Amino acid sequence: MTMHNTANNKRLTMVMAFSFVIYLLSFSPVAAQDIASIAKSDPLIMTGTVGTANTYHYSSVGDGYASPLSNSIYANLNISLYGISMPFSFYYTNDNTRFSYPQFSFNLTPTYKQWTGHIGQSSMAFSSYVLNMSWSGVGLEYNDKKFRVGAFYGKLRSAINDDPTDPAARRPQYRRMGWGFKVGYGSGGNYLDLYLLRAYDCMNTVNEAWRDVISPQENIVVGLKGCVTPVRWVSLTANVASSVFSTDKRAEKIDDSKAARWDKVFDVRYSTLMRFAGDVTLNLSLPKIINASVCYRMIQPDYTSLGTYYMSNNYHSLGVMMSTMLMNKVSLSGTFSAQRDNLTDKQLYTTSGYVYNAMASSRFGNHFNLSAAFNGYTQKQSDGTIRVSDSTRVDRQLSSFSVTPTYMTDAGDFSHSISLTANYTTNKDRNTITESINHSNITTRALGLNYVLGVKPWETDFSLSLSHQDTKGYRSRYRSEVGTLSVGRSFLEEKNLHVDAALSLCYNEVERQSKNLSIGGNFSVGYTLKQVHNFSASASFNKYGDVNITNTRSNLDCTDITCSLNYAYTFSLLQIKRKGEKKVE
Repeated sequence: MTMHNTANNKRLTMVMAFSFVIYLLSFSPVAAQDIASIAKSDPLIMTGTVGTANTYHYSSVGDGYASPLSNSIYANLNISLYGISMPFSFYYTNDNTRFSYPQFSFNLTPTYKQWTGHIGQSSMAFSSYVLNMSWSGVGLEYNDKKFRVGAFYGKLRSAINDDPTDPAARRPQYRRMGWGFKVGYGSGGNYLDLYLLRAYDCMNTVNEAWRDVISPQENIVVGLKGCVTPVRWVSLTANVASSVFSTDKRAEKIDDSKAARWDKVFDVRYSTLMRFAGDVTLNLSLPKIINASVCYRMIQPDYTSLGTYYMSNNYHSLGVMMSTMLMNKVSLSGTFSAQRDNLTDKQLYTTSGYVYNAMASSRFGNHFNLSAAFNGYTQKQSDGTIRVSDSTRVDRQLSSFSVTPTYMTDAGDFSHSISLTANYTTNKDRNTITESINHSNITTRALGLNYVLGVKPWETDFSLSLSHQDTKGYRSRYRSEVGTLSVGRSFLEEKNLHVDAALSLCYNEVERQSKNLSIGGNFSVGYTLKQVHNFSASASFNKYGDVNITNTRSNLDCTDITCSLNYAYTFSLLQIKRKGEKKVE
């Protein structure tokens, strides 16, 4: 009788465990699993982490920008069922200003040989002009060495349907559904892929009161992506797409024989647009000689794919990139790109932009490195549908030049690393009329010094960093000086106790307005016990104020103090091994 009850209890325990797993499957994101390896995996392994983070903040100027006390509790549980990983997480904090409930998602991605399935919240590799967002639904992919094919159906976004009478109601949006298909052949430098996406908004998912605010949309996108490599050192890649897009699917359908050809796939309406987007790149690669590429991109006005989050349009651009190595010592690289909008000449103005940069770096011996870089950006405005007035024409140029020498040495009980950074930046208005009116030219000079001393017998690193910035504009000047000294070291035989400390001084001055001084420090310690318990604590303070002697109140009369205490425990809750292996609880 006792043996019979024991067997029943074991079966009941297993049924409860698997019931709990099935319950979590309906909520938790699940990682990919090769079905062929299921028989070799352990039946059930449950691991996780629980922890808490607590922060106290005090400011003499009030609590307008930080909560005085912040507490959070989190828990992560990972269930592995025959190798299928199912992570589950929970997070709570008292910093939430509005009540929110945990958002759960489900994702199962089983694989078998060349096949991959998608169930739940998933994504597929598509053309960037066609689809770049995740979806919730089902999908299937087949990937061989050269041949690949895939398809999916699911929800691209959820509906937002707040109460129209609520003053704080969010902007409504329709639930968006979609399906896609892709097929490709080839690999390496020779391949061709075809993509298709059909997406549409569900009209009944938004309250009638909102339907005059936002229109339901639909579109179909076809994309083509490929590469050809006639010789090893030259390749040509292209990525193009065409989108048929209806801004309002409630608009009347076009009664035309040509439009009727698409009825089974897409309804052509009076709100329908057809737009194109694409890019083509020519690559040149000669090892140890030169690497170069030329890229042209064009996206027509109003190009839209409902499978992308956001995409700029109505512009075309041309970019060039080159890099080389001289005498195996000096690395040189440079890029240039030009962009212009208003492709249809229907905008009021046309804007052109130019981005260019060059960089050189070299290593001298075993201890010294030197690098230099130049970056520039120019923006110009020209006529569109109307003529641009000389008194308002935009013509600006931003230039930046920097040099960074670095010296490193490691000898005996000490190691040294010192680097210096010098930067000069100008932001210039090249329109002589607006320059004399707006006085918006700005010049910035910045210097930075960083030194690290490693003391090997102490296993301790000391670091010192200094920075200076001087920014000048019309009748204005800003200056900043910052210095930081820090030290860090690990203790105990297992190096599982680590301590860090830092002290900083910051001075900011706005000429003829204010002079602010800040003195701060922070201390942190972390300890790991038996590789499963992690404790950490930190404290910081900051004294600051206006130190301009012309002010009636001129002292460090403001104080900020922050303390935090954190703990995390990593556990193994249950392990049911394969037959012949020991069960662990």
